[in-house]
Amino acid sequence: MEKFIKITGVAAPLPMINIDTDMIIPKQFLKTIKRTGLGKNLFDEMRYDDNGDEIADFVLNKPAYRKAQILVTGDNFGCGSSREHAPWALLDFGIRCIVAPSFADIFYNNCFKNGILPIKLPQSEVDKLMDDAERGQNATITIDLEAQEISGPDGGVIAFDIDPFRKHCLMNGLDDIGLTLEKTDKIAAYESKASLAHPWLNASG
Repeated sequence: MEKFIKITGVAAPLPMINIDTDMIIPKQFLKTIKRTGLGKNLFDEMRYDDNGDEIADFVLNKPAYRKAQILVTGDNFGCGSSREHAPWALLDFGIRCIVAPSFADIFYNNCFKNGILPIKLPQSEVDKLMDDAERGQNATITIDLEAQEISGPDGGVIAFDIDPFRKHCLMNGLDDIGLTLEKTDKIAAYESKASLAHPWLNASG
């Protein structure tokens, strides 16, 4: 998993509430178990018309936001079914951070497991960032995870809270497998001790 320490990038405004996981990545794209290739189908039903052509008014189709790394959005983001393809699609598109007043619990947890930083802020603070994000190519925001601060294009700073363990995992690029591998020495020591104490467990055949 890629480390998240600090990013500076364009923030895309998506002022909608209750964006569910089927809106993020529709069910017809869930057949794959690969984490790559889903970015082109992110928000598919809002990005494309029935002929597969881009809808020009959708924010991620606008030239200023095609390479957005930050998404500023509304309350209850990621609600609906618990598909892990949703953070996969966001990450494959290039989104590394989502700012919203609240998230669905399962989606929120899945973000951390896939290297995306979801930030919860009061609505008033989200409104300020939404206003910043609507500046198009000038909507550059810095997310500093170590300092737990968001810096806007005018120099304003907003602090955010994050669980220390989740912060550690993101800054060190540790998913569930990575966390397990951190304990390789302890696992090997336990297996060696168990092998000596119970040699019959090693018998084959």
